[in-house]
Amino acid sequence: MTVALIDRYRDRLPVSDSTPIVSLGEGSTPLLHAPRLGRELGVDLWLKWEASNPTGSYKDRGMTVAISKALEGRARAVVCASTGNTSASAAAYAARAGLPAIVLVAEGAAGGKLVQARALGARVLAVRGSFDQALAAARQLGEREGYVLVNSLNPNRVEGQKTAVFEIVEGLGGTPDAFVLPYGGGGNTTAYRKALDELSLSAPVYSVEAADRPRTLASAIRIEHPAHGERVAASGARVHAVSDKEIVTAWRELAREEGMFCEPASATGLAFLRGSDELRGARVVVTVTGHGLKDPAAADTHAPAPVVVDADPAAIAEAAG
Repeated sequence: MTVALIDRYRDRLPVSDSTPIVSLGEGSTPLLHAPRLGRELGVDLWLKWEASNPTGSYKDRGMTVAISKALEGRARAVVCASTGNTSASAAAYAARAGLPAIVLVAEGAAGGKLVQARALGARVLAVRGSFDQALAAARQLGEREGYVLVNSLNPNRVEGQKTAVFEIVEGLGGTPDAFVLPYGGGGNTTAYRKALDELSLSAPVYSVEAADRPRTLASAIRIEHPAHGERVAASGARVHAVSDKEIVTAWRELAREEGMFCEPASATGLAFLRGSDELRGARVVVTVTGHGLKDPAAADTHAPAPVVVDADPAAIAEAAG
C-alpha cells in the first residue's frame, strides 16, 4: 500500500489528526546515480527524478499539503496562477478533494500541462498578459473569503516541497556536497533551504535560472519576476544563469545518456554543471523537476524527426546505421 507523503513526514508538517489527507501517492521518488554523466562532468552525480510524481512534477509534494489544509479550512475553491506544472497539480489534488479549482495561465503556456488541468476538471482561464499579471490576479482572488491560493506563496506548499531534501538525505545516507535545482519562482529553493535549516545542515543550494527569463524556451521557469526572489537572496542560495542553448544540450544528454525525458526547465541544473568547474569532485544532487510529456513541443523542435523507410530489413538496417 502506498504511503501518503503527509503520513511519511507527519511529524515535520503542519498537520494534525483532524487534517483530511488528500493524496495521490506523491513523493518517494527515485534518487538515481548517474556515473557516466558524472564522469564527463567531474562530479559524483545523483539525479532526483521528481517527474515520477503523480502529475509529472515536484509540485505534487506541496500540493498534497496545500489542498489538505484548504479542505480542513472548508475552502469553497482553490486558485492558482501557473506556467503549467502548478495548474496540473492543483487540478488533480482539487479533484481528489472534491473542490473546484480555478487556474489562471498566461497565454502561450505549454499545451501538455494545460491538457492535464483541463482534463482534470479545472476552470482554466488564459490571462491576457504575463505570468506575473496572472499571479497578481490569483493572489487578489485568494484574499476573498472561501478562496485559497495554492501557489508556492502559500506556506503549506513550501512545507510539502521541503520533503524532497529529507528523501535525498535518507537515500544517500548523508548530505551531498551541493543541491542543484531549477529556479523559476523560487519556491523550491526556499523549500530546500527550509529543510536544510530544520536538519541543521549547511550544504549549499545552487539555483539555476534561464539567462533570458521572459523569453526562455523552458516554459516552467519563464517567469520574469520570481515571487520568492527576496527569500532566495536571503537564503544564501548561489544563483547562476544558463542560456537556452545550454539548456537544450543538457536536456538531450539527460534523455540520451540517462533515459530521463524531462521538460527543458528540468535540465538547467545539468546545464550549469556542464558550464562550470565550481563543483568538480563533489557529490552533487541535481533535481529533475518535471516530465518531458509536459512540453512535447520541445521534443518536436529539438529531437530528430522520424525517418521514413521501406518495410525491408536491409533498408531498415542501413537507415539505422
